[in-house]
Parts: sequence; structure tokens; C-alpha cells
Amino acid sequence: MDALLAQVFTGVSAGAVLLLIALGLTLTFGQMGVINMAHGEFIMAGAYTAYVVSTIVASTELSLLIALPAGFVIGGLLGLALEASVLRWMYARPLDTLLVTYGVGLVLQQVARDIFGAPAKEVPAPGWLDGSIPILGYDFPLTRLFILILAGLCVAALLAVLRFTALGRQIRATVGNRDLAETIGISTRRTDQATFFIGSGLAGVAGVALTLLGSTGPNLGTSYIVQAFLVVVVGGIGHLKGTIVAALGIGLLQAFLAHALTGSVAQVIVFLAIVAFLQLRPQGILSVRTRSLA
Repeated sequence: MDALLAQVFTGVSAGAVLLLIALGLTLTFGQMGVINMAHGEFIMAGAYTAYVVSTIVASTELSLLIALPAGFVIGGLLGLALEASVLRWMYARPLDTLLVTYGVGLVLQQVARDIFGAPAKEVPAPGWLDGSIPILGYDFPLTRLFILILAGLCVAALLAVLRFTALGRQIRATVGNRDLAETIGISTRRTDQATFFIGSGLAGVAGVALTLLGSTGPNLGTSYIVQAFLVVVVGGIGHLKGTIVAALGIGLLQAFLAHALTGSVAQVIVFLAIVAFLQLRPQGILSVRTRSLA
């Protein structure tokens, strides 16, 4: 029973990491149909933001709390710059957006190497995240618990924006029918910019959170971008509830397989399972009959 509980906690925490990474991607992919391969580099930018803040703020107890909003702003501004300079001309050409954003991602990786160097950087975790907390007899690491709570807060904040704000109503109207939204006076251009800022900002927050799990390097985002796309596609493109279910499901499946086999074999089996699932249900777990993001 203890082993089962341990794997459940491990899977849920791994799913929370996947959810945090894929959350912004499902927003931009769902509304604009942009295949943003630079999303991983926005995650990297968030991680380096945490590193820079840790070198400026002497107190490790505060640096993480300052880095989270800073990572959101940096990631959002990078996304806004990418959307305004390149992607706004390519909304009708999704394959071109894949190639262009892949190239932009490579450029951002090289910029990171030029600024911070190739060796990975360590970001000190605050003291209040040291240790673990017993939950049902299982010692849950505080860093994992923090990421789980952070993912939940990001989902709640995004749902609140989509459901209870004027911007959220404009986003949902644009997703539902872009042409009709324009006829009732919604500026779909400004809505696209705001959506890309929020989606890219969430990638920056994910990058800050990932510094709690390992070191930061120029290739950090590359390690997660494929998993992020798999979560979005399996969940149903543009469907937040599907993304949540897919992230937790993949995290749990991978945790149980890794416990029974090895980590690398578990990843291969999970990937094959996803391919088989998409053959049976190409629209993902939840179909997008109304194209509603919420």
C-alpha cells in the first residue's frame, strides 16, 4: 500500500510539472493554431530569470517569490515580441510557424550561451522548501508540493481570467468565431497579443519552477517541448480540462512504469501508448465541439 501511494504521489507531482509546462501552450495553440516550438525557450528564459534574480537578491527566501512574477513578465514579453515581429503574418500557415519558431528557438539558445555560458547554472532553493511533509505516511518533498500548488494556482487564475474578465470573454469569442468577433467590435489583433503574452508568461513561470528540480542550461526547454505538445494533443487541442487530465494521466502512467521497469523504458512505452491512443482517438481525450478554452 505504501509503495502504491508513493507512486501515486510521484505521478501526480510529475503530472503537475507537465501541466505547468503545457498550460501556456494549450492557450496559444488553441486560439491561434500557432505551433510554437520556441515555447521551450520561453521556459528557459524563465529559468534564467530565476538565476539572475538569485544573483541580485541576497535572500534566497525571497528570490523565488520575486522570480515568479519576473519570469512571467520576461516570458510574456518574449512571446509578445515573437508574435508582433513574425507570427502575426503567419496565422494561416501553421507549418510555417513550426519552422520559424524552431529557428527562433535555436537563436534564443545561442543568445543564452553567449550571455550565461554553456555550463549549467544552479539556482539555490529557499530554505522553506527544504525537507518533506508527511502525507498519508508518505514523505512528500516540499519542492514537489510547491510545484503542485503552483500548477493549481495557475490553472485557477487562467480559468478565472477566461470566465470572469472582459479579456476572457474576448478570447473565448475569438476562439469561437474570429470573423464574428470582429463584427461585434472585438479587436482580435489585441486579443491575440494578450493571449500570446499570457501563454508565454506561463512558460516563464514554468521555467522558474523547474529550477527547483535541477540545473538551468540553454537546452532546458528542448527537454520538455515534445512532452508539452504531447500533453496538449492528447488532452484535445485548446481544451484546458483535457490538458489537465492528460498531464496527470501521463505523469501517473510514467511513474508506475518507471517503478516496475526503468525510467528510459517507461518513457518509450508511454510514447508508444500515446501514439496508439491518438490512432484510436485523434481528437484527444476531450473533443472540442464548441472550441471553448475553459
